This record gives sequence, C-alpha cells and structure tokens, in this order.
Amino acid sequence: MCRWIAYSGRPIYLDDALFKPENSLIHQSLHASRALSATNGDGFGVGWYGTRSRPGIFRDVRPAWNDENLLSMSEQVSSALFFAHVRHSTGTSTSRTNCHPFRHDNWLFMHNGQIGGYERIRRQLDMMIAPDLYGLREGTTDSEALFYLLVGNGLMEDAQTAFEKTIAAILPAMDEAGITEPLRITAAATDGEQIFAIRYSSDRQAPSLFYGHTAFTGVDGDVDKGAVIILSEPLDSESGKWVEIPEGQFVVVGGGAVSIAPFVARM
Repeated sequence: MCRWIAYSGRPIYLDDALFKPENSLIHQSLHASRALSATNGDGFGVGWYGTRSRPGIFRDVRPAWNDENLLSMSEQVSSALFFAHVRHSTGTSTSRTNCHPFRHDNWLFMHNGQIGGYERIRRQLDMMIAPDLYGLREGTTDSEALFYLLVGNGLMEDAQTAFEKTIAAILPAMDEAGITEPLRITAAATDGEQIFAIRYSSDRQAPSLFYGHTAFTGVDGDVDKGAVIILSEPLDSESGKWVEIPEGQFVVVGGGAVSIAPFVARM
C-alpha cells in the first residue's frame, strides 16, 4: 500500500516534512512500518499551493528515495498547504499519469488502498464518470477513477456527501460482480483552503491514518505549533504527538482545527 502526507499551516520548505524527520515520507518509501509492503517505489508525487489558486504538481516514476530532483525541489519550494505521496502499485502500470496526487482545477486528491476486483468493474466505474470529466482521465488507476467520481458527485460543493455517494455507488458494483476482495480507502482531497480526509473500508481493515500538530519552523523563522499534518504513519517515535484516526471517520482540517465525524456510505 502507498504512504502519503498532507500538511496545512505556516509555510515551510517541503524538505522539512519529506526528508528531515526520523520517519520521513522518503524514509517510508523504502522502510514503511505500518503498511503491507515496506517498499513504496512505484513513483511519487508532490502537489503544493503557492501564489495561484491552481496548485503545482511534480510527479515521476523513479523511487522517491532515489530522485535527486525531488530533494533539490523540496529544499527550495515552500508552501502553507501541500500533499505528498509515495506509490506502491496494486496492479496498474508505473507511469507519471498513475502517480498521485491528481489535480482538477484548484483541487488535489491522493489515495492509499484499493477497490477490490477493480479490473472486473473498471469499465462500469468509468461509465459512472460524468462525460465532461471522463476526457480528463489520463491514467489507469482506481484512484484516479475515484477522484473523478468524487468530482462528479459534488466534491467541490460538499466533500463528505461526495464521498458518501461515491462509495455507496462502488460497493453495489462490487457486489454485483461477485467481488469478495475489500474496498479500502484512506484518501485526502483539498481545495487549497481545507483538507478533507477519510479512513474507510468494507472489511474494517482500512490502511493506517494519523494526524498531529507539528512544530516546524516556517520560512519566516517562526514556529507554528498549530500546523496540522494528516499522514499514513507518524513522522517520529513521539507517540503522544500523534492521534490515530479511527476506522469509518471523515476528517476536516482548516485554520489549524481538526474535526472528525463518523462516516457512513449512502446515496
């Protein structure tokens, strides 16, 4: 399974979160401790917000631990809100278009998990994507299909309802195809202002997900103790700093505040 991190707070240089911590995302790309696979070497991606509403993205197929361009870029780019993801493929090819995060207008999306039996219902799910969005689909992953289903179900207006509708549409398709593999999702979406995250599965075995208030030093030299990180696994061994998000929960981060509410898939 993949590993990812979402940051919101005072602008920091990306390498402060991606490379420097004890259990940084780059360390997790080779030595993940809370994933089915310790290695996440099927590409990586970073998405960040600067002075424009449309975020920048940088994705490549090299393993994150072996890409000097990622290190160089992260030492120079600063942002108050960014996503980063290291990929472990669940069957689709290793290509830039299959690397997370995915972007649509001012939104970013990334995912860890899988739609069980995806190849058996791929065509059906693709046909659920709105015609005006389907032409934007570039890759072959279940994650990108999930993103455009969310957009079509109103992600930009009401994120939690969009997740409820989307998952409620996927589960019956899996049942009708006789799929017994589970649906497992930890995902995050953002409009550049708030972060919306979910931990959900059909078998009560969703991938790990945590949040914490960090104390990174911002680019202005001040420390923002109210910054929030949502992530697949803690960045260090300070257990009191990190809170595990329970199964079946929806998370909203904004203005340094974190709210968590039960999530139920429904039409």
